[in-house]
Amino acid sequence: MGFPQHLISMIASLYHNQKATIRWNNANCEPFNIEKGVRQGCILSPHLFNLYTEQIMTDINDMGINIGGRDITNLRYADDTALLSDNLTSMKRILH
Repeated sequence: MGFPQHLISMIASLYHNQKATIRWNNANCEPFNIEKGVRQGCILSPHLFNLYTEQIMTDINDMGINIGGRDITNLRYADDTALLSDNLTSMKRILH
């Protein structure tokens, strides 16, 4: 997509070395690394999600199912996506 390197570096630094902990019954577990996903509640998260998924949706545009004469390849809601296919081979291509 052609983003400036300084912008990529800035976003990467926000996600570098992230840790989380789980609180249960007033006790915290040991911190663990967060290796995937976007930050919940971060103002950038919806935009990063959309940038990432837009390329995937473009790549699978020739697949999907036909409903009422329209080809439907995916359904997106907020930060969730449903991929659609009418056969196993096509779904495997979408997922890889």
